[in-house]
Amino acid sequence: MRVLALLAWCFLAWLMLAWMLTAESLVVGAAVSAAVALACAPLGTVAGPWVLLQPRRLVASVRLGADLLGRIVMANLRLSAWVWRGGKPPASGMVDVPTRWPGSGGVAATGLLSSLVVDNQIVDVDLEHGRLLYHALDVPVGDAEDAYAAVNGPIEARLRPLVRR
Repeated sequence: MRVLALLAWCFLAWLMLAWMLTAESLVVGAAVSAAVALACAPLGTVAGPWVLLQPRRLVASVRLGADLLGRIVMANLRLSAWVWRGGKPPASGMVDVPTRWPGSGGVAATGLLSSLVVDNQIVDVDLEHGRLLYHALDVPVGDAEDAYAAVNGPIEARLRPLVRR
């Protein structure tokens, strides 16, 4: 079951990266996915993509996707407006944001998903202290809790229902 789950995830990643549905691409993707799945299977357990079809997780996944899509569109509109308008650039810089995830998987997911939005790009992860360092296009004003509420908080809130209880 572990190999099948890895094969499914690898093949889905292949489809997203290749973005082609030709016979050659599908055969090569299946072969590469099978090789990666067989090589990685001894490393530990993995949940298959079919767990996202459970009603609770399906609804949470759709909400997370919709929230991310909205954030991506709004960030790109803000950036486009700034470019077209010209003038003073936003206050870009580094921002150190706390995270409330206990493990590395949730921290990694938070960092990667928040980096899909053009406003914040993950630079470093400090698991020991529970912090993520981002390069921010427009640095949030305020303390660490304000930065958490603006960057990591909304993503973590959408991710929590996806975690196994």
